[in-house]
Amino acid sequence: MLRELEGTVSEAESLDRITAYEELKATLSYAQARETVQFASKRVKRDELNRLPVRQWGVRVGDEIGLAKKTSPGAGRAFLNTAQCLVGGLPGTYKALSVGKISEQKARVMVEETDGLTNEDKRTVDARMGESLGPSGIRGLRSETRALVQELRMDDAAEKVKRATARRRVTLTALRDGMGRLSATLPLQQAVAAFEGLKSTADTAVAQGTTDDRSHGQFMADTCVERLTGQAAAAAVPTEVHLIVDAKSLFSDGLAPSWIPGYGPLPARTARNFIASNEAAVFIRRMFTAAEGGHLVGMESRGRSFTGKLRQMVVFRDDMCRTPWCDAPIKHADHADPHADGGKTSWENASGLCASCNYAKEHPGWKHAATADGVTVTTPSGKDYSDVTPPLLKRMRHTRSGPNPPEWKTILAPALFEPKAKFSRDNDYARTKIPRPQESDDFSSGPSESEASGDNSVADRGDGTDDDTS
Repeated sequence: MLRELEGTVSEAESLDRITAYEELKATLSYAQARETVQFASKRVKRDELNRLPVRQWGVRVGDEIGLAKKTSPGAGRAFLNTAQCLVGGLPGTYKALSVGKISEQKARVMVEETDGLTNEDKRTVDARMGESLGPSGIRGLRSETRALVQELRMDDAAEKVKRATARRRVTLTALRDGMGRLSATLPLQQAVAAFEGLKSTADTAVAQGTTDDRSHGQFMADTCVERLTGQAAAAAVPTEVHLIVDAKSLFSDGLAPSWIPGYGPLPARTARNFIASNEAAVFIRRMFTAAEGGHLVGMESRGRSFTGKLRQMVVFRDDMCRTPWCDAPIKHADHADPHADGGKTSWENASGLCASCNYAKEHPGWKHAATADGVTVTTPSGKDYSDVTPPLLKRMRHTRSGPNPPEWKTILAPALFEPKAKFSRDNDYARTKIPRPQESDDFSSGPSESEASGDNSVADRGDGTDDDTS
């Protein structure tokens, strides 16, 4: 096996191995894409046999694929789309990937740049780009493919702008060193107007010497915050911001970082300075954790109903969507065991989920089993995926553990080394009756399913732009 390979003798041999590993990665990506498309077809067939409404056939296939890949359900849906496009619309790219001629990243560029084309047009682009796939760099491949697509579909340019305008949004990404990036995806003319307005204000302040020792960029950033929030100064945060701080870090010189639920850590000293110098009102509420493990077990309640406080505790406890590997923000605090089936509205039976995962839970064949200590998600294939509840101040004073999955050798050995053996699982795609979906009973309302169907993950598109977690 690869992990037992001894070190190479020469530099040239090391480089040869690196090239071979890269080609092997591409071939594995090809095999994974093929398996993904086959699984989706089997799931659609199974849903048809179970006489589900046509609109529900294969609806949550991408979510299952995401869990199988140990990524978010949104990333699973994106990978399913990429795999289907490669297999069905880009045969040349698919073949080049299978023999290691191109990387998975190049294949993804081809998928992204031909998105929205008919299969016929995709094959035209695929054929004309065949000679450029290997020698082109990522940026060059993207530019060349984009130009070819525009040539083929010149008449559709205005319609594409209209569709892109409908996807305008504002997103937030937590960065290192206690910083965050607020991004607005807008029609270009609006984005230019907003930027030039901030820049003009900063230019004037610099010329008049009224920046209070702030740089041009700092003044633009502060002005942006002031205009968005309506506050007089950027440092006076008027909206409600939850900040979880260890008692020693708050009242003395403790080193454990604080935590902004849903966004991540903030250095202890930065948190103390933020609380001490903020011009807005500051309220302190005690939260109680277990002596061992650091899990949240209670919270001081004042001025709100028990239901409201319970939901807030769930959000603080789970931090992000509770589905394994899903990092989307919590939208619903829902019953793991459905309320319609007798599930209790309790701390043990509560789960913080993103809207998409909550709707997936209600789809036929899906099941969530949860306690305050963790959650197990069962998919229609019978596969179980578990995760443990992180400590309240996770990665600060306590570590987080999880289940140990089987090695890849155990899973692939029958197919790779015993060609005549049938590679199957106990829970195959036999016709199995599964319960009808039931309506979700949330502790609080969230967006509709149509609003939750998009990707909830952070994904680099390869062209300098990011799809950030909203």
